[in-house]
Amino acid sequence: MDIAWHGYSCFRITERGHTSVVTDPFGTKKALAKMRLNADLVTVSHDRAGHGVGDIRGQIYVIAGPGEYEVGELFVTGIALHHHDDENDRILDNVAYHFEYPNALNVLHLGALHHLPDPSIFEQLDQVNVLLLPVETALHNGDQLADLINVIEPNYVVPMQPIRQNDADYSLAVDGFLKLMGVSGLEEQDGLRVTPTSLPEQTQVALLRSNHRSS
Repeated sequence: MDIAWHGYSCFRITERGHTSVVTDPFGTKKALAKMRLNADLVTVSHDRAGHGVGDIRGQIYVIAGPGEYEVGELFVTGIALHHHDDENDRILDNVAYHFEYPNALNVLHLGALHHLPDPSIFEQLDQVNVLLLPVETALHNGDQLADLINVIEPNYVVPMQPIRQNDADYSLAVDGFLKLMGVSGLEEQDGLRVTPTSLPEQTQVALLRSNHRSS
């Protein structure tokens, strides 16, 4: 399985011979066209109006809500993580997606994550090999974020940048997250390749370099 990051909560997940996925293709039509992303399945976790779903080439399926889905041989569980913003009296929508491939590799994408959910929500999931995690809360809710990761127990954690967060704040959040995880000197990599026989026993952080191209 190969995972590439295209900025914010947009990832491309590919496994040879199986359903390919693009999550949250956010950006201008021009920027998405430059990235030339293609996939069988597109998922949307939040703010569908801001996503360029139609700009992903080859797409056959779109999932934009909670529930259980089968796309070819890929099993997808959408988990509602909506949050009520008391200050502005509005609902902030978010859906996490758990992707299960037939080779027993799986990925959990937490979307926008406007708040840290009760960890018990994820206790019924099978082993999570790769957790795609917004790290904004690392600066303010480090202990809760650590508890969430401990419950999920992924083999890899991949930080991602919330759309509402600028690059400078994201850099600070990543530094705080790496400190929380007890990691130093970690270098960015172009992508993450995961195989069933190379999974680390202890959770590792994979810091990916964004392939996002601005307009």
